[in-house]
Amino acid sequence: MIKVNDVSKKFHEIQALDSVTTSIQEGHIFGLLGSNGAGKSTFLRILSGVLKPDSGTVFIDEMPVFENPKAKSEICFLADTAYFLPNATPAVMRDYYAELYEKFDKEEFNHLAEKFHIDMKRRITTLSKGMKKQLSVLLGTCTKTKYLFCDETFDGLDPVMRQAVKSLFASEVMEREFTPVIASHNLRELEDICDHVGLLHQGGILFMKDLEEMKFHIHKVQCVLNNSLDEEEVLKELDVLQTEKRGSLLTIVARGTSMEILDCIESRKPLFAEVLPLSLEEIFISETEVAGYGITDFLY
Repeated sequence: MIKVNDVSKKFHEIQALDSVTTSIQEGHIFGLLGSNGAGKSTFLRILSGVLKPDSGTVFIDEMPVFENPKAKSEICFLADTAYFLPNATPAVMRDYYAELYEKFDKEEFNHLAEKFHIDMKRRITTLSKGMKKQLSVLLGTCTKTKYLFCDETFDGLDPVMRQAVKSLFASEVMEREFTPVIASHNLRELEDICDHVGLLHQGGILFMKDLEEMKFHIHKVQCVLNNSLDEEEVLKELDVLQTEKRGSLLTIVARGTSMEILDCIESRKPLFAEVLPLSLEEIFISETEVAGYGITDFLY
């Protein structure tokens, strides 16, 4: 388990992190969302023990992470721009990682490299951005560390490779003790893989929630009611996050189960009513607007 308590970090006049307190449960795929400059990379580097916070504490499995080799042995951090040895090939990086990480699985790396069509003898400098990203992910996964921190993992990957990496992470979670933390500025990249999500904004955690619980307790309904009085009563009774009116069609995003929301509307004998699916992006927009932020201003 990862525990972060009141962590702050400042670079000259820039407050990268401001009193961040949170925890990340093990055995889940955690998505860390935020725009560029929100503090995601700094947060991951502090979790990895690469950076020391100005204040606050970070514990990995109840061990302080900074300058602690035992804690760091359970962590692999994949930066947005991966580092490779000069003139190295994938085979050279495989052997290098095997020296650094005691549990590195060379056999699995060779197997995955073949599946991902990575030429083990080709110089990495000649690979495309997407191929370098794939190689970085395979190296990180094969370290067999308990925690894998990924900064913009899917950036540069085509749709097929994104899905392949997601499947790889899901398989690892099911087969061993494995907790990937994936930082991204793109909601759509994380929607179909993460169990839990958190939003980092202006150096602070805006909220952290279970994704399925969020989807279960927030719904969007379109309806046509008989008159404006019915509309006013429905909006008063429901825990409304957003509303939109186009002609006679009223769209409501509200907290509650779909049955609770529909029962409230159906009691007014509407001309029409149906529940619509909500995307992760729509859920986050609703939650952040309630918290006083316009997510569309800093996430896309």
